[in-house]
Amino acid sequence: MTGPDVRALLADIKTLVCCESPSSDHAAVARSAEVLAGMGRALLGAEPERIVLDGCTHLRWRFGDGPPRVLLLGHHDTVWPLGSLASHPFSVADGVLRGPGCFDMKAGVVMALHAAAALPDRAGLSILVTGDEELGSPSSRGLIEEEARGCDAAFVLEASADGGALKTGRKGVSHYRIAVTGRAAHAGLEPERGVNAGIEVAHQVLAMAALADPARGTSVVPTVISAGTTVNTVPAAAGVEVDVRAPDGAEQLRVDRELRELRPVLENAQVRVHGGINRPPLETSSSAGLFRLARELSAGLGLGELSAASVGGASDGNYTAGMGVPTLDGLGAVGGGAHADHEHVLVAELPRRTELLTALVENVLAKREAK
Repeated sequence: MTGPDVRALLADIKTLVCCESPSSDHAAVARSAEVLAGMGRALLGAEPERIVLDGCTHLRWRFGDGPPRVLLLGHHDTVWPLGSLASHPFSVADGVLRGPGCFDMKAGVVMALHAAAALPDRAGLSILVTGDEELGSPSSRGLIEEEARGCDAAFVLEASADGGALKTGRKGVSHYRIAVTGRAAHAGLEPERGVNAGIEVAHQVLAMAALADPARGTSVVPTVISAGTTVNTVPAAAGVEVDVRAPDGAEQLRVDRELRELRPVLENAQVRVHGGINRPPLETSSSAGLFRLARELSAGLGLGELSAASVGGASDGNYTAGMGVPTLDGLGAVGGGAHADHEHVLVAELPRRTELLTALVENVLAKREAK
């Protein structure tokens, strides 16, 4: 197996980065999907299946006659709005590649296609590239779970953690909205006749923040808070959005249960809890075996020592791990600045990580054939 061609990798990354694809713009995501389909057709000699769900375009390649055994998982949507290339143009200088969405995660998608192209036999491989991950995968979650079911491994092409570390753990994510109902009254004439939803939501913010457990890595963060309509009216309604991150399923369930047990402090106020668990954790037990394999293969290929990291951000790998599928994340680009002005990719690592990915897929597929 010859090593990946860095010039070909860079050319394809440029093509994909220069086709902007903000998640909320279905037409832009569809255009990006067509660019990606053409790229895959040239590299793999195969046409992808285009799957449009709720207006969003996802791509899937399947190889062989049997069910998938290895899933390469990525997304081609980004957080960058149309026109971002004008202020953040694609560039490669001094070994650093820049451009909107290059690190998160268009480089990783290109790496997946090039890694698959280098396989001597792709039977049992599935490649799924979704178009709504940055929105929380509202239309693609079922597709991801369908494709991962029964797989021996899911390799997620999200960008690496700091220093190129693979992501062996991700916190579970839950989202809530706490809605408070009070009673309006004139703030100057008869405030005592009102039930102040603003005061009640303040009590609730303090109560929910107390559910965090920093020692365990559990965060409960009130984010968007709203109350009231005019300056001279006792607020009749208020609300707060809550972001919860938990390192394991037990913690995620604990916070969920305790949030649902919140009760009003003010007489005649009402508190309702909406939302719930969005993504299960990717626990380190799910990635341990694949990380050991990655370290062995990296050493054998002369690619150096690999490190691991657990992170607070979520990915579609949370879904596959939550199903019990062995999952290794962060196999994409090495660099930094996801969602930020300094987003970048280290060019020297592109062929190295692509070679590692090819070896991982080939190894897992070969083990299945040997059974």
